[in-house]
Formats: sequence, structure tokens, C-alpha cells
Amino acid sequence: MSKVLFINGSPREDGCDAVAIEETVNELKKEGVESKVVWLGKTPMPDCMACGKCQEIGKCVYDDAVNLVAAQLDDFDALVVATPVYYGGPNGRLQSFLDRLMYSAPNAKFAGKFAATITSCRRGGASECFARMNQYFLMMNMTVVGSQYWNQIHGSNAEQARQDKEGLQTMRTLAQNLAWLLRCKEAGEKAGVKKPVYEDKVFTNFIR
Repeated sequence: MSKVLFINGSPREDGCDAVAIEETVNELKKEGVESKVVWLGKTPMPDCMACGKCQEIGKCVYDDAVNLVAAQLDDFDALVVATPVYYGGPNGRLQSFLDRLMYSAPNAKFAGKFAATITSCRRGGASECFARMNQYFLMMNMTVVGSQYWNQIHGSNAEQARQDKEGLQTMRTLAQNLAWLLRCKEAGEKAGVKKPVYEDKVFTNFIR
């Protein structure tokens, strides 16, 4: 059975992002897809300090939620990350988490998997945040999954978010698209469709 890992990047465990995640998880369950939700909590999240040590030891030198999530990635077929909108972008803690996760974990843990962003805001800035978040997935050979609208929900709190009927429907559509793509991937693998075999990476620096 396919499994989806959700990361709740909001400092509020039961806030608007949790409402959006819950709606998506419930729809996935109807489609026969399992889910797990990880809340990053409120503990301070160190930034990447560009030490490069992860390239030697295979994990981040900060032994926190980054390494805990990285160790679980092989068990999941898709990754969905939810964030509140802060000044048109994701919150700083979540960015620090993703910067370190994507850099320290091997690319093979992400390549070929599906990914999606969920954003929540009171009024504006969600589309800018949505675009910023998807850059992580697009660099990791992941397939970004869309919905009937950008994956956003509106409200100042969970109660208001539950009144955003279009936002909730967008989450259900996202779940349906995720479930369908996961089934397509499974069917392709059973039919003998092979995964891409990538060339060794080439790095071109523009200053000679």
C-alpha cells in the first residue's frame, strides 16, 4: 500500500495547516492510501551552516527532526509539506528544516517520488509561498502534484479554515490526484516500466 508523509511546519499543531492536512489525509484514506503526519513542533531549528559534514557522514551534524525524517523517507512514496505564510513565504523554521533535509539526505531518497505543498494564510501571499516551496521538490527529481487551484487554505485560525469550502475541496482534489498518480506508478512498475538511470551530475561554474 502506498504511503504519504506529511510535514506540518506550522508552530501551531492544531492550526490552519492541520485542518488542510486532515482534509487531505481523510480523502487519501478513502482512496486506500496510508498517511503519517509529522509536526515539527516549536523547538528551535538550526540553519544549515554549510559545513559539508553531511557529505562525509551521510546525515546532518545537527541530530534533530531532520535526521529523524530522513531516516523514514524510504518508507514513503510521496511527501507533502504544509506551511503558514510569513511575509509571502514559508516560515523560517520550516525553510531551515528543508534546506538541511534536502542537502544532507541522499538524492535517492527523493528521486521519483511525488511531492506537494500546502499553504495557509489569512488573506494574501499564498501563491508566492507556494512557488517558493515547490523549488525544493523540483531540484530533487520529484514530481510536483497540483490540484484544482493552488493548494492553499484561508483563515486566521482552525475554525475559520474549516469554513473555507473551496480550500477544503482543493485539498480533497489534491488527495485524489496523489492517489491516482500513486496507482499509476504502481501499475507502471508492475508492467515493467523502469525508473530513470541518471547520469553523474555535472556542475558548471560561470566564473572561470
